[in-house]
Amino acid sequence: MMETNRRRFCQLLGSAFLLPSLLSEPVLAGANKSQTQPLFASAAQDRDGNYHLYLIGEQGDVLLDHPLLGRAHHTEAHPTRPLLACTARRPGRFIDIIDYQEHQLIKRIHAEAGRHFFGHSIFTEDGRWLITTENELSTGQGRIVIRSLADDYAIIADYPSHGIGPHELIQQPSSSVLVVANGGILTHPDHGREKLNLESMQPSLVRLDINSGELLEQQMLPAELHQLSIRHIDTNSAGITAIALQYQGDIGHNPPLVAIHHPGQALELISAPEPINLAMKGYCGSVRCDHSGRFAAVSAPRGDLISFWDLHEKQFISSIKSRDGCGLTATANDSEFIISAGTGRCIKHNLKTGHTSRLHQTIKTAWDNHLISIQT
Repeated sequence: MMETNRRRFCQLLGSAFLLPSLLSEPVLAGANKSQTQPLFASAAQDRDGNYHLYLIGEQGDVLLDHPLLGRAHHTEAHPTRPLLACTARRPGRFIDIIDYQEHQLIKRIHAEAGRHFFGHSIFTEDGRWLITTENELSTGQGRIVIRSLADDYAIIADYPSHGIGPHELIQQPSSSVLVVANGGILTHPDHGREKLNLESMQPSLVRLDINSGELLEQQMLPAELHQLSIRHIDTNSAGITAIALQYQGDIGHNPPLVAIHHPGQALELISAPEPINLAMKGYCGSVRCDHSGRFAAVSAPRGDLISFWDLHEKQFISSIKSRDGCGLTATANDSEFIISAGTGRCIKHNLKTGHTSRLHQTIKTAWDNHLISIQT
């Protein structure tokens, strides 16, 4: 089965002509274009406990309200088409693909038997593939699964993630390299979200070739920090990966919670000043690089804190308070971020000016962990 998928994948790699629409369609066009442009998309929960995917416009209005089967985690936007992929929260088994212009569910992907999703999926830069992180229940090992949009999201490749608990994954810009955060934490749906291997967990950051699944690099933290789970990542155009960590040990140890990786080099841990690091409470919920690629924002929702980092200088810059703030995305402006919170509040913060403004919204909802900006 896997070899068949691999052969099919290799055939499709040479078949870009199958997907002209993926390479040329604008995100918004013609009569369907709204008077207000999309700003961001995120999963959320309403006051009645129902789960939704919302697309919010620049004026705070709701451009899309898509009901979900259950709680979702991450939403990804297609690079050229008006499609959103909304992935169930671990250990969920669905991904909804929605056309946000037509307000239609295009496809509901269900995890294969003996598998579940880990909350994240991405479209590749060329728009041809959807890639997911998954758990193989029989072995507890992580898998990286590639689905073809041209083949109705059929699986065409299935690679090992070379670790346990792969969570967020990112394609390095203008390359065929996939970066995967293996959190190292073993879970099983029979035990809900219980962590089954905290004493032996081994998180890692791996770089894979998308086309072949070849392991290009695997980096781990020092043995004494093996309980620092590598969960969320983002990369810039220079190939620098910013890493947000979650500590599974005694938070009184106050380990660093942010790391940087340059290809071919060891992971570099960087710390905020001790009071800030303590305030992060051992848990980072999201990380995003800004439009320039120099700066990164890291959320610590348990500490109601958003911290900002200089990736070139490898150092902490500043922080702001945001109650239950977790979701992060960059705007089209350098050093500027949008932050969403479980309280329903969204703010925009410009790192250079230090200015923070609250975004107007026409709905009241509890935003989930991640959001994605929609840039047309």
